[in-house]
Amino acid sequence: MAELSKLNQNSRTTEADTVSNRMLAEFDKSQLSSDAYLTGVMASLRPVSERLTKSINRIKTESTLEVKDEARDGLVRAVNYLVLGFLHHPDEAVKTAAGKVDAVFGRYGLDITNESYARESSLIESLLIDFANPDLQAAIEVLPGLNQLIGNLRGAQTAFEQAKAAYEKEKAQEDSQDSATVIKKEVISLINNKLVVYLRAMAQVDEAKYGVFAGKVEQIIDEINSVVKRRSKKPETPAAV
Repeated sequence: MAELSKLNQNSRTTEADTVSNRMLAEFDKSQLSSDAYLTGVMASLRPVSERLTKSINRIKTESTLEVKDEARDGLVRAVNYLVLGFLHHPDEAVKTAAGKVDAVFGRYGLDITNESYARESSLIESLLIDFANPDLQAAIEVLPGLNQLIGNLRGAQTAFEQAKAAYEKEKAQEDSQDSATVIKKEVISLINNKLVVYLRAMAQVDEAKYGVFAGKVEQIIDEINSVVKRRSKKPETPAAV
């Protein structure tokens, strides 16, 4: 077999995570547990790989939180624009009902979407309580589609709070840990300086025993290295995890 390549240092954190997880899976399927050194290398790689996966998941959770926030912001704006439209409705009853709802919404305004997560949550909860007031419900019922939008806002607010709770839980667990970028470097170092170097030698010494696993490792690395190489030829884009 050709000389086993090392994993490109420019691999993204998610790519290094994929590589390490696939290598560990291939090792678990191999018949190489009798090799004490190789078993030790993989045993060292496993917890670092797990740390990298957890760190990446926290980043993904934060991204999900941003998406949930954008969803509720969009619904706050939708409620505002719908009510504003009804303020100009030719039917006097509709216009009057819209005025009542607008007076309540006006206490909050669109500026709540620019507040901190916690402050916005508090304001949206207060707005929803005001909308649920029996005195305002009659006016809301007159405005087609508003009840549905308010229900959607309630759902979006609940989804945001659930995502926020998950993010804060993971953040609390990871705050004392290294960043994904730092852990990625540990993973790549173990793969390149321990696993690859060892497999290069052993595949030459005993290909019958090590050839299959070395070939799988080679394939995994080559696939990611090809992706990194193609990416390097494209115009620079913001870094992804």
